[in-house]
Amino acid sequence: MNGLDKSKEYKQKTETWFDDGREIELLHFVYNKPDLAEIRGSPSRVLQAIDEYGRSQKYLMNVGEDKGKIVADLIADVKPETMVELGGYIGYSCILFGGAVKRAGGKRYYSLERNPEFAAVIASLVDLAGLSDVVKVVVGPSDTSLKRLHEDGSLDRIDMMFLDHYKPAYKTDLKLCEELGLIKSGTVLAADNVITPGNPPYLEYVRASVADKRKAVESSDQETAPDARFKDQTAKQYHKRQGDETLAANKGNPNLIYESKLMKSWEPTGEEDGVEVTRCVGVEA
Repeated sequence: MNGLDKSKEYKQKTETWFDDGREIELLHFVYNKPDLAEIRGSPSRVLQAIDEYGRSQKYLMNVGEDKGKIVADLIADVKPETMVELGGYIGYSCILFGGAVKRAGGKRYYSLERNPEFAAVIASLVDLAGLSDVVKVVVGPSDTSLKRLHEDGSLDRIDMMFLDHYKPAYKTDLKLCEELGLIKSGTVLAADNVITPGNPPYLEYVRASVADKRKAVESSDQETAPDARFKDQTAKQYHKRQGDETLAANKGNPNLIYESKLMKSWEPTGEEDGVEVTRCVGVEA
């Protein structure tokens, strides 16, 4: 790998790098573009405008072009009818991937976002991109939203899922989806930021054998979060998230067989990162 093209690099992170008003600034930046009429209805033009803000104004914690292409290519291959993303932020990923789902013939892309202000930004940019017929923004904690969508009949299967939210919740939310029966043979998972900042508990889980997962279920009654291996970086990164002292004690379905591999790439800042691509290939009796 030769590194990220310098022309694509976003502004570097500062001590505070999200939820400081830049998300609303982005909306004004995009909607004040002189070529707004040409941007309207074009997912690619909306993404270009978001990238322009991230490169010329302030850093945005988006998946970026390089890692985004890994997932978009995966969507073209998998052709998911229903895709879910955990963590929408300002809508970059759901515009990129929602557009890819639409082109692949899919019907619904659920973007689950905890912060109502961020969700409002997503909805506005999704509408500008002309993707409101496919993308549905769901506001609330990821676990609560997953349960609600399942209970009201909106979600009975996840064909593909993009994980890009609170890092200690990757594993627990996946296990919740397993318990709800949303993960089936053929489901594909794409998890962002598994190198930067990293997510050892999630990687261990999706790479574990059925025997090892069964053993883990037998030996532990509950999980607490954040995992000690996240250390201080996760606490600092998500310092404004409240109420996550303990994550749900989901046992998941240890009988699901996963095949998983790391696709190395780059953060929009040029830092090395990767997407863990995991396929459910069956159930062991």
